[in-house]
Amino acid sequence: HRSMAMAKREKGLAVRPVPAPVPEAPTPSATPVSATAPTSARSVKWGDLEDAAGGLERPLLRQRGSNTTSQMAVVGTNVCPIESLDYEIVENDVYKQDWRSRGRIQIFQYQVLKWLMALLVGSFVGLVGFFNNIAVENIAGYKLLLTSNLMRQNRNLEAFLLYMACNAVLAGSAAAICAYLAPAAAGSGIPEVKAYLNGVDAHSILAPSTLFVKIIGSILGVSAGFMLGKEGPMVHTGACIAAMLGQGGSRRYGLTWNWIRYFKNDLDRRDLITCGAAAGVTAAFRAPVGGVLFALEEATTWWRSALLWRTFSTTAVSAIVLRSLIEYCRSGNCGLFGKGGLIMFDVSSRVTTYTATDIAAVILLGILGGLLGALFNHFVDRILRRYGVINEKGAPYKILMTVFISLVTSCCSFGLSSLSPCVPCPPELAPGKCPTIGRNGNYKKFWCPAGHYNALASLFFNTNDDAIRNLFSGGTDSEFGVYTLLTFFIGVYTLGLITYGVAVPSGLFIPVILSGASFGRLVGKVFGSGLDTGLFAIVGAASFLGGTMRMTVSVCVILLELTNDLLLLPLIMLVLLVSKTVADCFNKGVYEQIVRMKGLPFLEVHADACMRSLVASDVLSGPVITFSSVERVGSVVNTLRRTGHNGFPVIEEEPFAPAPELCGLVLRSHLIVLLNGRTFTRAPVKTGAAEVFRKLNPFDFAKVGSSGKAMEVDELRLTEEEMDMYVDLHPITNRSPYTVVENMSLAKAAVLFRDLGLRHMCVVPRTPGRPPVLGILTRHDFMPEYIRGLFENVLRFSFFCTYLSI
Repeated sequence: HRSMAMAKREKGLAVRPVPAPVPEAPTPSATPVSATAPTSARSVKWGDLEDAAGGLERPLLRQRGSNTTSQMAVVGTNVCPIESLDYEIVENDVYKQDWRSRGRIQIFQYQVLKWLMALLVGSFVGLVGFFNNIAVENIAGYKLLLTSNLMRQNRNLEAFLLYMACNAVLAGSAAAICAYLAPAAAGSGIPEVKAYLNGVDAHSILAPSTLFVKIIGSILGVSAGFMLGKEGPMVHTGACIAAMLGQGGSRRYGLTWNWIRYFKNDLDRRDLITCGAAAGVTAAFRAPVGGVLFALEEATTWWRSALLWRTFSTTAVSAIVLRSLIEYCRSGNCGLFGKGGLIMFDVSSRVTTYTATDIAAVILLGILGGLLGALFNHFVDRILRRYGVINEKGAPYKILMTVFISLVTSCCSFGLSSLSPCVPCPPELAPGKCPTIGRNGNYKKFWCPAGHYNALASLFFNTNDDAIRNLFSGGTDSEFGVYTLLTFFIGVYTLGLITYGVAVPSGLFIPVILSGASFGRLVGKVFGSGLDTGLFAIVGAASFLGGTMRMTVSVCVILLELTNDLLLLPLIMLVLLVSKTVADCFNKGVYEQIVRMKGLPFLEVHADACMRSLVASDVLSGPVITFSSVERVGSVVNTLRRTGHNGFPVIEEEPFAPAPELCGLVLRSHLIVLLNGRTFTRAPVKTGAAEVFRKLNPFDFAKVGSSGKAMEVDELRLTEEEMDMYVDLHPITNRSPYTVVENMSLAKAAVLFRDLGLRHMCVVPRTPGRPPVLGILTRHDFMPEYIRGLFENVLRFSFFCTYLSI
């Protein structure tokens, strides 16, 4: 599961699929072709592979050997196959006929549906966010009430056992449904959504089962007292809701809507899932503008003004739905939900002024936040690799590890609170406000005598949202001492590290905010600044978020929307810039690290520096498998059975062209649909698109959703007579595929591939008299790990090349 790149499944190259469904012919060595030397590489049929294996010349660059990277990656805690998405518009006869058949009404319906779906996504995500809040507040509230009632009766041991048992049961339940029903739901899901929007697909990333387990598992995990939050999983939840609506429901569960047929393509689904991810942030933080900026800065790879407007509308609807329901619950109609919400520190009425000492303290906080954030990312990477070894052993080990971490968390939160001394209540507070008896409040009584409170219990023996609210609260400089803040910071920092990676839906926002808020408040206490320690808590949270996640604009706006105070803007901007700059000197952001560690082939904005020393033909494996424009049915079927490739070049040959030329590119899924339509002829002649549309509809070629299952070649049930007939591939061939010349810089090709959102890129010769296509570049070919496997000496100095490029 640690393999770091995608295999050759995306293209028509002669390599062994992994895993191989059937025995196949020996794979020729993946020998790159030099841009300057003459080559004997040629396009071939499947049966010609053995003859072509020895006809490739050695390049000028020294090659280590053929590539052995895998097409598998870790999604959640599950190892599963991955593929690329088809963001390119396939301009074949089917596509043209589809658009020619659409009148003004159909085009208007398409535009209305795009907006309607975006607004529906916002509404549903807002409802789910509201349900999550209610469930967590009530489940955790009853747990804390039962424990507090036992403690009021001086039955402290029973209270501890009950508290630990409730957490263990909740944690074990969350781990069980995640391990057995949807392993892809484990973790925050942000790396998976980020990879999907970059063009990487896995069957279980956005499945309905993943959505169900993400919601229920997140509620159980947060209620179990884990040092994690539901904010990260809400991003994945929003993406799953958008994917389910965009693909017209789920065939597997009998929930389908045929009127969503216009969204049967990856391009529209990508836009809708971007809206869903932004709505997830809105539902988690009640920050609609922050959700839009999160999608722009962190989640999506392709952005445009039309998507900005639609995403903003989605987040606005989500915020309105969530706000309306929370206002309804404030009247006490939702059990223990109470005031709830996530406006955790309203300081809009306070006057904030800064001095030179305050600015120096904020800069120091930014430096320390960057250092501790980079250290946090380093340990997260190490711990997740260790947890991966345990997760490979099966579901029972995942559940046992989760329950063990739950017991450790319960012992820390309850035990450390027990060791904390009782503090007299401030005399200016009314008896009903200190100590607090019940599920929430700034001054928790725990088992202190009357008139006293336990400072650590006010942070540990609480829900995470209430702990953040207590740290952010203003006018409470004397509530938490240095010892309390230092103990809580160490505990939260450690528990956040060991908790992230267990087999439950878990987010990093809350533990990072808790760590940063406690550390910021600690710095404020030590410096004795004129600023309120609650303000230092907010600035500290921003510092840690910048140091771990490396987001600046979105985090700044999210915190401003949380605190409702624009006067904090200069301080938050300053601390984010400092912390991100410091942390970038050591490693990448936590989500970038997790994407790489999971083996998701993510295309970065800038190509690797040492790709500039290679050309496109250097990373080709040959010879490429091609089809004739009118091909024998048996040849197509045998090729599809023996390979897992998703794209094949189509060559126009005699008698349809005087010399072989590239006709276009045909997709595997379109070939299977065409074969299933059985528009065959006994002689190799062109039939045209009209013959195809007599038996097939343009929507028959639409791609199934992430949770759907496409038809396989073995389901065709073709007779021997049909296998000897011919099929015209012109109607389904993309006549204008993106091509690059063989001597184009690999770095330039990588930038072009990413910016256009391609799945296949054909490499053509620069001189006549050679095969019309030399090979196909896919996402896999631009992965540094793959190139390192081919040319060990080229990337040996990659760090030096990167340094020179900077």
